[in-house]
Amino acid sequence: MRTYSDADWAGDHASRKSTSGFCTFLGDTLVSWSVKRQSTVARSSTEAEYRALAAAAADTIWLKRLLADFQIKHDTPIDLFCDNTSAIALVNNPIFHARTKHIEIDHRFVRDQIQQNLINIVPICTTDQIAHILTKPLSNTRFQLLRSKLTVTQDPSI
Repeated sequence: MRTYSDADWAGDHASRKSTSGFCTFLGDTLVSWSVKRQSTVARSSTEAEYRALAAAAADTIWLKRLLADFQIKHDTPIDLFCDNTSAIALVNNPIFHARTKHIEIDHRFVRDQIQQNLINIVPICTTDQIAHILTKPLSNTRFQLLRSKLTVTQDPSI
């Protein structure tokens, strides 16, 4: 299982709220996805990405527990891909700073999941970030490429 997480920053021009998006694959099959406007305004792209990362981690852990209920073991940490280097640095920094205090609960949640060996945050190049299809305006070519990676195809009758 693997999850891709992304966020825009202040993408809603009226409210300036960011949008979180993530998609989770079991093998090559898309099994879960979400796109939601964040409930509060993020003061930086790092904050927006971190909130998206925490939401993706929560959903991924839920899926892992669901698989366990079906007697399907997944003993290794689940890779959660993120393209924001500052958010990844925040994950890896055990020292909490005053400038990120407002996202402390998300920070503690993600770090706890890593320490319990449930997830592993993996850097990914922006061009390989599948979750961009959920949060970013894309060219037609880029949209079609990412859509194919989601294993979603256009209905030929349309």
